Amino acid sequence: MTAAATVEQPADPAEESVALRLRGVAVRFGGITALSDVDLSVAAGEVHGLIGPNGAGKTTLFDVISGVRAPDGGTVHFAGSDITRLGAVSRARRGLRRTFQRVQSFGWLTVEENVLSALEWRGGGGGLVADLVAFPTRRSRERARRARAAEVIALCGLTSVRNESAGSLPIGLARMVELARAIVDDPRVLLLDEPTSGLDEVEAARLGERIQEIRSGGECAVVLVEHDVGFVMEHCDRITVLDLGSVLAVGGPAEIKADPRVRAAYLGEA
Repeated sequence: MTAAATVEQPADPAEESVALRLRGVAVRFGGITALSDVDLSVAAGEVHGLIGPNGAGKTTLFDVISGVRAPDGGTVHFAGSDITRLGAVSRARRGLRRTFQRVQSFGWLTVEENVLSALEWRGGGGGLVADLVAFPTRRSRERARRARAAEVIALCGLTSVRNESAGSLPIGLARMVELARAIVDDPRVLLLDEPTSGLDEVEAARLGERIQEIRSGGECAVVLVEHDVGFVMEHCDRITVLDLGSVLAVGGPAEIKADPRVRAAYLGEA
């Protein structure tokens, strides 16, 4: 792990450095409160962990951030703009990307096609005419797309399987395909939902290396929901702990491990 991965960040990033900020987020399912007055701030280049017991509201919070679910109260700001009412597609196109606990690759497509699919929305320019006559600009953009896809495929250790169908891959490689698809279009915030689920120790270590590389440029923030507390403590700069839909604690790994409330509610210590 790099030294940068262990440096604890301030409890609340300065406004100019914030990539993602939630204020007073609330979600209710009928008479059940899933989230209550949740605040969250994540700086550009930060790896931020989100942990808590089952039912704490972690996935619901990810759904709110990614636009899958609208909050009943509060706001979501991304890169300085209020995106609370934007849908998931609009957020993704602005650079807020997400992976899921259950791998959601296109199993019938090859690894390369899966990664290229994340760039399709940008188009090739020139419309149908350009497709028919193969304008030079269209060919140039296609070469650039494929070069970028090849770069990310290599970063994620997928070059040897780039032409295999994603649905035929073991879980470790399948998760890397989903990660490659999420980062190929240069995200500003990357949400990883249980990224180590189903991975062995070697695969989890490789994933940790990729996370550090993704954030190393200082522009992309990574937020991860993860049950593997050791992975979170090793790779996150700051951690937010949820319990029963509310924020229990926020701090660096050492602070969180030492917090008696967290130890009692989540880490299994009195």
